[in-house]
Amino acid sequence: MTMASLYAILSLGLNTQWGYTGHLNFGVAGFFAVGAFTSALFTIEAPTGLAAQYTQVLFGLQMPFLVGVLAAGVVSGLVAFVVAVPVLRLRLDFLAIATIGVAEIIRLIFQNERWLANGPQPLRGIPQPGRCLFESRHCEWLPESLAWLIEPLGTRDYTAFYLMIVAAFLALIYVVLERTCRSPWGRMLRAVRDEESSAAMNGKNVTFARVQAFVVGAVVMGIAGALYAHYTVAIDYSHFHALFGTFLVWIMLMLGGSGNHRGAILGAILVWGVWAGTAFLANALEPLLALIHEDLPGRAQYIRWLLVSLLLAAVVLFRPQGLLPEEMRVSNHLRGNGH
Repeated sequence: MTMASLYAILSLGLNTQWGYTGHLNFGVAGFFAVGAFTSALFTIEAPTGLAAQYTQVLFGLQMPFLVGVLAAGVVSGLVAFVVAVPVLRLRLDFLAIATIGVAEIIRLIFQNERWLANGPQPLRGIPQPGRCLFESRHCEWLPESLAWLIEPLGTRDYTAFYLMIVAAFLALIYVVLERTCRSPWGRMLRAVRDEESSAAMNGKNVTFARVQAFVVGAVVMGIAGALYAHYTVAIDYSHFHALFGTFLVWIMLMLGGSGNHRGAILGAILVWGVWAGTAFLANALEPLLALIHEDLPGRAQYIRWLLVSLLLAAVVLFRPQGLLPEEMRVSNHLRGNGH
């Protein structure tokens, strides 16, 4: 459920870009990576002495968890703004190719530039918020009079605690985006998506609106990256491959319903459930596959991609609008006139 919630936040960010504005962004993994590494660099302790020979980072500020998450969103938004100015002049397939290229450039930078975030080696030691409560250690911010509260907590309970943190961020982002997209700004985005020429004729700055939506979506993706980094404790470039960081998110949004925030969350939970469940299915099928051919058990994990691909094909053929289609809202004065 923690990973499903993280993917739900990514799906909400993509929904802001594609569902409401029509940006064909295939570079989700890039902003996901920027958020993860930014929060890690802001919160880790810079290695010293012998450790510095094996772990190289640009800086380690030891800032609080919330500061790291905020920095992740800001830096991802700044990167998106720099990317949006030249890229958003393109349309559809050219835009998709350009955003894929941007995501791969970001991933390869983190892979090859060791001075930045330890390069091809994992960046370890990312702190987790409130972890001291579950390891029977003294927390500096916890009063001595309340120290007895941590006694019944064990390390296995931390997963549920972090799930509540991620769920709180998911709920907050959902409420903010839902209210924002129901505002005049959200109606402007849909106008730009559906009738760009008409929106421009009515005095809307189409280019600026597109940049705004792209940046807002990237900020949400950066926050998801920060939460992921603090959940996994160690990250490297391989965590942000396009298959996992981009196309899986697109499947979630398409299944749930683009243009609908509740659909984005529902699609993330369902697709991640399929993805996680098929891992057990692949392991269970290995003995059967071995009877067919000795090489097949090593390829059992591809069954996961096969089932997800079939799910995507079924959505496109039978439910292209998704499980929860976009709600068409009618203003009050139109209802009064019988429209």
